Amino acid sequence: MELHDVWFVLIAVLWTGYFFLEGFDFGVGILTKLLARDRLEKRVLINTIGPVWDGNEVWLLTAGGATFAAFPEWYATLFSGFYLPLLVILVCLIVRGVAFEYRAKRPEENWQRNWETAIFWTSLIPAFLWGVAFGNIVRGVKIDQHFEYVGTLWDLFNPYALLGGLVTLTLFTFHGAVFTALKTVGDIRVRARGLATKVGLLTAVLALVFLLWTQVDSGDGKSLVAVVVAVAALVGALGANLRGREGWAFALSGVTIVAAVAMLFLSLFPDVMPSSLNGEWSLTVTNASSSPYTLKIMTWLAGIATPLVLLYQGWTYWVFRKRIGTQHIATEAAH
Repeated sequence: MELHDVWFVLIAVLWTGYFFLEGFDFGVGILTKLLARDRLEKRVLINTIGPVWDGNEVWLLTAGGATFAAFPEWYATLFSGFYLPLLVILVCLIVRGVAFEYRAKRPEENWQRNWETAIFWTSLIPAFLWGVAFGNIVRGVKIDQHFEYVGTLWDLFNPYALLGGLVTLTLFTFHGAVFTALKTVGDIRVRARGLATKVGLLTAVLALVFLLWTQVDSGDGKSLVAVVVAVAALVGALGANLRGREGWAFALSGVTIVAAVAMLFLSLFPDVMPSSLNGEWSLTVTNASSSPYTLKIMTWLAGIATPLVLLYQGWTYWVFRKRIGTQHIATEAAH
């Protein structure tokens, strides 16, 4: 296996890790409107992801940086063609981080309510737009012979990509609901399981249509295996959730995300960004990659840094592993 193939796999792993981790905290952010009944319960939801949300975003920074360094042509075409959607995602992530930090800085109810509304929308919009973006990457976009995107913004909002956006939105919400059930106690835990069932059923329908559409268009035997794993894991997550096995439900919803993202990258390879105008103009792992020397240096650095990041993040989740409920929130902290 060539180094550019290795880095395609590593970038796929980074995006998978990002969607697994940021997926549930996007979901929790969305649940602040769908699940929480009052300000106290919103505080509980925010506290479930408070210690980890910023660490989850490290995966996005690493994935973006790795793409820039390993596949500069892919990065350039992607960020020029998808400029506005990616800018919206970036702004949402900035505002979202500010909202988490500033919400409790002042006691006024309007101040806190506005930041809570910001958390909801800046969780929902990226959860949808990431699906739209990856749907277009897999489907193919208008790339010319100079490897430049020549389509319009509206070309990105085609039926396939919009369906992909709905899949990521509902899947992340389901993932967040089972995470909430895993991390909370009391009535909010029970209601989170009930909402997870409803959202999970909708997710199953949308995901099945999207994955089968992808498989028919560009899949092979390997991607078909990933489809089967994703569907089976989602069904298993729904069953575990119904039985109150929150740990299994969360693990299996995570497997669903991992298998679904793997399916997309398997369908994509050896392209990194197919051209819908002419297959010969597609960006591939060969024509979009950096030099072998650059990839070699990156491989050594990744081999040293990646285990340290994984150990630190794993330790963080271990330290903040306990469940919380409204009884753990000081009354003044909820206002």
